[in-house]
Amino acid sequence: MHNQHKKICLLGSTGSIGTSAIACIRRFPDLFSLAALAAHSRVDECIAQAKEFGVTKLCFGDPPSAHKARTILGAEYTILEGVAGLEQLAAETDYDILLNSLVGAVGLRPTIAAAKRGKRIALANKESLVIGGELITSLVRTHKAELIPVDSEHSAIFQCMAGEDGENIESIVLTASGGPFRDTPIEKFASITRADALNHPTWKMGNKITIDSATLMNKGFEVIEAHHLFCLPYKNLRVWIHPQSIIHSLVEFHDGAMIAQMGVPDMEIPIQYALTYPDRRPCPTPRLNLPNLVPLTFADPDFTRFPCLKLALEAGEASGTAPVVLNAANEIAVELFLAEKISFLTIADVIKFSLDKIPVLPITSLEVIEETDAKTRELVRATFG
Repeated sequence: MHNQHKKICLLGSTGSIGTSAIACIRRFPDLFSLAALAAHSRVDECIAQAKEFGVTKLCFGDPPSAHKARTILGAEYTILEGVAGLEQLAAETDYDILLNSLVGAVGLRPTIAAAKRGKRIALANKESLVIGGELITSLVRTHKAELIPVDSEHSAIFQCMAGEDGENIESIVLTASGGPFRDTPIEKFASITRADALNHPTWKMGNKITIDSATLMNKGFEVIEAHHLFCLPYKNLRVWIHPQSIIHSLVEFHDGAMIAQMGVPDMEIPIQYALTYPDRRPCPTPRLNLPNLVPLTFADPDFTRFPCLKLALEAGEASGTAPVVLNAANEIAVELFLAEKISFLTIADVIKFSLDKIPVLPITSLEVIEETDAKTRELVRATFG
């Protein structure tokens, strides 16, 4: 794949990762083209992308949006819909790289479909590894697929480990900005509003991931993801709060050396690296000027302030279907919070309730994952919704 033209199947094309990916593809027309696009419901934006890049195969997660697109586009376009459509897109389209930047458990089936075809998967959909990590990593090995992380933290770790023997790694540290509430007095957490939680200090992201960053659930997911990507036990994975978001993660080797990856907080860097790997290409992002920087600070996370992070680490350790319950309960809890039906503090209560209620099973198949996922969502909606 070195320096050859690569066709990309882009899932989540209208979100923040998707639009940054489109900027990378636009920058290198000799290297990349788009084979297919998927969005949830932003029909006009997705159609504009399709027309710009000559893409005739689209999928919309939301069926009414797919219907609207069919009405606008006519017969020369193939418009798929729903999770089945996403899976079909990944299973049947002619592409070299699947860039999966979907949000939530819907990302799992297309990731599996691409792994079975031995494709390169540029993964920004952390939930698919959280709930299906064992399944995906074994398929990647069996079918000689490639799994390249797009999350800034996992991309940082991946870059720090380039050319290193995995056996020399003692620990991995994932950094977290700490979100909007890292300094908020705990007694004020009960009155946190939707607007407060959506106001992230560093990154502009979609609503779900912004709430997950405020609860630090996002960091919990990333620890589970790192466990699967880099094959390290949970005791060797740590989180440090680093408000400046300049060091994206660190790898500590058993001789005591520590390697960190630094850069301005800009997702185009890890996205482009996942597409061009093992090459690096010029990127017009702002450069890091260390003398002009405020001091970089680090702190251990406070689990009383961020109970969701602790729940995620415990679910990761429990393994089996525990992370499936964690993810599904969190998805519905965040949905209920965004709909202003539960308070910010209740998000962690919903997740703890679900983990206590639903027994952990070993993951023997995709069906076990999907049944647990559905059961958890049903329980949360019936109890809290």
